[in-house]
Amino acid sequence: MPGTGRSGYQQFNDDDYDDEEGNGQSQDSFDEIDEDLVPAEANGNITGGDDLRRNSPPRRFSKTCLKNVFTVLLIFIYLVLTAVAIFLAYQTISDFLDKLSQPVMSVSYKEVDSFPPPGIALFPDDAQLLSCKHHYHDYIPPLVKPGTPQEVDCEIEEVTYVGPFTEQKKKRAVVVRGPSDVKNKELIFMQFSQNETQEDFSAISYMLFAKFSDLIESANKSEFMRDCERNYSMWTFSGGFRTWVKMSLVKTSGRNNEAVEFRQESGVVKFNDKRPEVEQTVQLFFVVFEWRDPYMQEIRLIVTANPWSSVGILCAVFMALFKAANFAKLTVKWIIKMRKRHLKNKARELNPIN
Repeated sequence: MPGTGRSGYQQFNDDDYDDEEGNGQSQDSFDEIDEDLVPAEANGNITGGDDLRRNSPPRRFSKTCLKNVFTVLLIFIYLVLTAVAIFLAYQTISDFLDKLSQPVMSVSYKEVDSFPPPGIALFPDDAQLLSCKHHYHDYIPPLVKPGTPQEVDCEIEEVTYVGPFTEQKKKRAVVVRGPSDVKNKELIFMQFSQNETQEDFSAISYMLFAKFSDLIESANKSEFMRDCERNYSMWTFSGGFRTWVKMSLVKTSGRNNEAVEFRQESGVVKFNDKRPEVEQTVQLFFVVFEWRDPYMQEIRLIVTANPWSSVGILCAVFMALFKAANFAKLTVKWIIKMRKRHLKNKARELNPIN
């Protein structure tokens, strides 16, 4: 049968051609070639070369179209993988730098039975300290002869120094040892008096610092008070009222040092002055200092940036990039192989074997 002999001879030449190129084809490739080159039988007769050429182009056109679509899809997947990997690497590095420069605060509360006695520095100016007493269980007995000097059972230090912000003015500070027994609700009640003043407003300023013992143990008390005024906040309480100050202690631990800060809640109650009118020209000040609760707040600055986790994420990203590059390499090889196969098939069509 002439048609059959030609087909077998054509397959034999294809094998020799593949061996010379050094690119052997798989059995599937030979099946595709056989499917394309072996003529179909119709009514027991073998069709001629004209029928083969007439029927082959549509099939090859559809295969070429599918190959092109698949190639574009592979390239698109590669680009998507590369973009995602680059974005992850950028995001990981940005997050690490942000966490490194912006530590977070870890807040914890420690319950205590007593606090170290704080220092209560008052700046009465022309006012006079009339009384200072310790009381317990939030109980303050009724006033006896307000406006007259009374018993003082507090530990008091008086310091004169030049203020850190007003170099030409000397300041007088009356420093009182603060309450410590928070379990029994210890408080300190102080009373001041001041004669008529030309000022529009009357108030006494005060400042809280961490430990009263720091002042006692300091070699230069004036310099110590200057530093305290530079680092701590100032508050005031007014005349004609009883100001109840409830303190809380906050310790902040940073990267290199620790800081102590006082926070306070204050309530004001009007003083019902029952003195004779001639005595009411002397203005009275009342202030109470007490711990708010037995909890010490501790704030720690923590850097959440973990270099090892960031390195692990970057390694995974680089592995993804490597896989994507390898995938792209295989895709290019596959495209070249498909191109060569297409050129071989086109060459066979242009040079039929007689």
